[in-house]
Amino acid sequence: MGVTTLHGIRNCDTVKKARAWLDAQGVAYAFHDFKTQGLPPAMLDAWMQEHGWEALLNRAGTTFRKLPEADRLGLDAPRARALMLAQPSMVKRPVLELADGRRVIGFRPEGYAAVFSVA
Repeated sequence: MGVTTLHGIRNCDTVKKARAWLDAQGVAYAFHDFKTQGLPPAMLDAWMQEHGWEALLNRAGTTFRKLPEADRLGLDAPRARALMLAQPSMVKRPVLELADGRRVIGFRPEGYAAVFSVA
């Protein structure tokens, strides 16, 4: 069994909401800021293998929207991977890695409640 880890960017509003929820529920977790601490390629590869690059690429964020149209069109796994590694803010946040190895992409209070069996 590992440690529950919340991956994201400290200043992201959704990450702040997830952290506040975890704190309010008394869930112990480590926080990994991949903007300052980096996004290891092997970690991204594992996330992509489990969830697919489409679920991980944050197309709604300003970093993605500011890309030249040529970079946004015709994306595939290798190109999306390269974009996310070059600019980790393009990863949908947060990524919650549970102690049992499961991962949850994004934050919805009801989803976290189900994962942690909180009423």
